[in-house]
Amino acid sequence: MSDSSRRPRVLVLYGGQSSEHAVSCVTAAGVLRAINTSRFDVVEVGITAAGQWTRPAVDPRTHSFSAGELPQVAATESTVQLFTGQQGSTGRGADLLEIHPDGSTTSLGPVDVVLPLLHGPYGEDGSLQGLLELAGLPYAGAGVLASAVGMDKHFMKLAFQAAGLTVGRWETITARQWASDPAACAHRVQQLSLPVFVKPARGGSSMGISRVDDWSQLDQALEAARKHDAKIVVEEGIVGREIECGVLGGHGHGPARVSLPGEVVVHDGASDHSFYDFEAKYTDEAALDLSCPAQLPEQAAEEIRRQAAVAFDAIDAEGLSRVDFFYTEDGEILINEINTMPGFTPISMFPQVWKASGIEFSDLITELLELALQRPTGLR
Repeated sequence: MSDSSRRPRVLVLYGGQSSEHAVSCVTAAGVLRAINTSRFDVVEVGITAAGQWTRPAVDPRTHSFSAGELPQVAATESTVQLFTGQQGSTGRGADLLEIHPDGSTTSLGPVDVVLPLLHGPYGEDGSLQGLLELAGLPYAGAGVLASAVGMDKHFMKLAFQAAGLTVGRWETITARQWASDPAACAHRVQQLSLPVFVKPARGGSSMGISRVDDWSQLDQALEAARKHDAKIVVEEGIVGREIECGVLGGHGHGPARVSLPGEVVVHDGASDHSFYDFEAKYTDEAALDLSCPAQLPEQAAEEIRRQAAVAFDAIDAEGLSRVDFFYTEDGEILINEINTMPGFTPISMFPQVWKASGIEFSDLITELLELALQRPTGLR
């Protein structure tokens, strides 16, 4: 088969060095089971928690949250590296090399496009995206700046405000501020109304998040968040329904496309979840329902979809995102956050809202890869 006629070769990267390592593994399992292998050739590379790139010792399609232990990428004796400067079927690309302990190498073939299924720091925050830009490799999802802004809840909120979106009240505590005057930091936070949610500024999947109902719980919550990130965001609690929209980038210079809105419903008394935490999201299916389309007034649903597109453009996102809102009893819409690489686990909202909007899981993955192949690397 000539180089120009072969299927585009997709490098599926998963795992990573963040606390969301296991979520990434299960995301990869869902994507690999659904990807259209008649349209794309696929090669999987896992990244261990220590940062080693490796061929998976366990088939990533088997990863799940139901096996008793959280899945992970195991270290191996051989390491995988990108060898840049090669050209794939698209005229761009790189080669994959497996480097063995004795220094010998095995070619794993060329790569045309990367599907970086990593969540959190060192995968979703622009770090990996910068590496792929330097390698000249097209990749699915947001670019360097959008990934970084979308990962940092402080700068994300500033971008949303600049775009005219309404955000809840919050305070940010940096490592320097905490080290120089922790009492002043606590005083600022206590100007917010209880309950508050204490979060790592650059975390995801509800890792390190605590709900504070009494100020005596603040120090413990700050310490829990600080285990994940030295920078912390404290948000005032908002009473409202949690509504989420999926966003897909437009083709060419076309506008972003927004799914029907979905709703996260956490059941009272079904389990011990005071908010939408990690267990409720991924391991306790009885704790919640993901409902799509959300039962909303037509005008509110359309406004939420409009704001989701505004949020996508506000951080200069590309490819895909999930945008989360609160919808209050009096009809107010407040944006919570944007996620530039949402989960693709079996109970994740992003594929579900697109299925309800007419795009099946396999077609959704194809769409993301086609968008990536159409997009140039470098400044754009």
